[in-house]
Amino acid sequence: MVEQQKQEPEIPYLTRVQVLGAMGATAIILWIVAKLWLRFGNFPIFSWRWNERDLLSGIGLGLIITALSGLTYRFCPPYRKSADYYLDLVLKPLVLPDIIWLGLLPGLSEELLFRGVMLPALGADHVAVIVSSLCFGVLHLSGSEQWPYVLWATIVGLIFGYSALLTGNLLVPIIAHIMTNLISSYLWKLRRV
Repeated sequence: MVEQQKQEPEIPYLTRVQVLGAMGATAIILWIVAKLWLRFGNFPIFSWRWNERDLLSGIGLGLIITALSGLTYRFCPPYRKSADYYLDLVLKPLVLPDIIWLGLLPGLSEELLFRGVMLPALGADHVAVIVSSLCFGVLHLSGSEQWPYVLWATIVGLIFGYSALLTGNLLVPIIAHIMTNLISSYLWKLRRV
């Protein structure tokens, strides 16, 4: 019987403070890139409005993405291995209240850049959704064997991008992203306790 070895990360395991610091630094960098792109570009940021219908759409979309992620995790071993590797690196050192930051910081900063700025800068069309989704997927690359997780992030980026285009409201992917991160992270942490 061949014993399956656990994949060791290409970057060393981080402490809780390092993970939280990296999340904060990444959010700030993405915000700066978005602001600079807006300052030097000749296009408006993708609009967002606070309304109940789009808030509920974002929550529903987040729940659907979380369910699809769970099914993919369960039935696709390469994705499960890749997701466990990524989540081990990011979530393992965090305590449950930290998951709030994992929902809010990426949900706001990544959506601001990839859907709020990049979509309109690239033309707010199918090509813009695809390019921004590929960039979003690559942002989730943490090692050379992480392609299943990057592919999944790219698919989720497509869903977020089209949700912004179809509703005309950046609030929908922001809420969906926050919900997906919060629920998925919480469930992953519970399985590890």
